[in-house]
Amino acid sequence: MNGTEKLKELINGSNNIVFFGGAGVSTESGIPDFRSTDGLYHQEYDYPPETILSHTFFRRNTEEFYRFYRAKMLALDAKPNAAHKKLAQWEQEGKLKAVVTQNIDGLHQKAGSKVVYELHGSTQRNYCSKCKKEYDPDYLFDIKEAIPKCSCRGQIRPDVVLYGEPLPDDVTRKAELAIRQADCLIVGGTSLQVTPATYYVLYFQGDHMIVIN
Repeated sequence: MNGTEKLKELINGSNNIVFFGGAGVSTESGIPDFRSTDGLYHQEYDYPPETILSHTFFRRNTEEFYRFYRAKMLALDAKPNAAHKKLAQWEQEGKLKAVVTQNIDGLHQKAGSKVVYELHGSTQRNYCSKCKKEYDPDYLFDIKEAIPKCSCRGQIRPDVVLYGEPLPDDVTRKAELAIRQADCLIVGGTSLQVTPATYYVLYFQGDHMIVIN
């Protein structure tokens, strides 16, 4: 039995699958990851992406943060690929119970997945730091200001978890519970190097863990 046949056998025999995914899931949709040859770490910027996407940099160099964020993080034209669509199909069939993702592109939801726990937030959501009014990602391009401001003149920020910020408690609790209850955990498109998100695979207590990388 080859690997593909074994994968099908394990999936067919499971009824509570959870998928834990990273940047590699979205590369076929044209969204670069961080660590591959063509990833963001291998491109030239004044600062490393990890520095730019930090809480400290956002506060101290907000204009430069948004210049990078608009150019490299907002892939508004990206479409779900076969992986996103297959996971959504499994959810519709009742086999897959949740997607736990490190990605912030919203492609799982665009493919039709309903139960998605976004550990690092989403570029599809933005809010005013002052009044909490919500803005869609198109607004960041439509507005002419280098630093986007709300109608109340408060500063808008993406609803993403920057380096140096904690993961959202409600999402992490739900993700942990889903993984603990799964009978099959599929790990895909992640190097399992980004902490603390990757510790979540340690919560798995089921029968089969499948790693696709």
